[in-house]
Amino acid sequence: MTSTDFRPTRSIGGQDRTPGQSSPHAYDVGLLVLRLALGLVMAAHGAQKLFGWFDGGGLAGTEAFFDSVGYPAAGTMALVAALTETFGGLALALGVLTPLAGAAVFGTMLNALAVKWGGGFFGPQGVEYELVLVALAAGLTLTGPGRLALDRALPVLREHRLRHGFGAVVLGAVVAGVILLIRG
Repeated sequence: MTSTDFRPTRSIGGQDRTPGQSSPHAYDVGLLVLRLALGLVMAAHGAQKLFGWFDGGGLAGTEAFFDSVGYPAAGTMALVAALTETFGGLALALGVLTPLAGAAVFGTMLNALAVKWGGGFFGPQGVEYELVLVALAAGLTLTGPGRLALDRALPVLREHRLRHGFGAVVLGAVVAGVILLIRG
């Protein structure tokens, strides 16, 4: 038995769409804006940790913070977080290896959310900012980068599949969980 959709369609730009449906280009531009915003914010935070840019503490300051919140091997964890935020953010902004970049940002922000948990919802001690970044990372990882991304040049990722995004979100959550278990 087949289902029939009786909504009227019209051809716009060679694609059949129902009246009022957004152009696929609108989705691509919207995803690009979200990727750029999240990716560049994460890359800037990573650069604070990695290089001390933008009034950041650099690796020494990040290591001291990680030590103060209970991460063992704080120097290694600081370096991993700095690299993940910097290069995961840049990859997300460019739309390259988007499922993995999104998973990296998602997992990193899950750790940040766990560290700040208990400080209320609203900033500066609350978790609202981290929660929004976690949701954006998960959403972009599940949705994919859109057509305005470097992933379009990679045959495996040219057509984003929900299973890629779902697998990446699970990977990010598992790695974040392991790191949080190590933190104790």
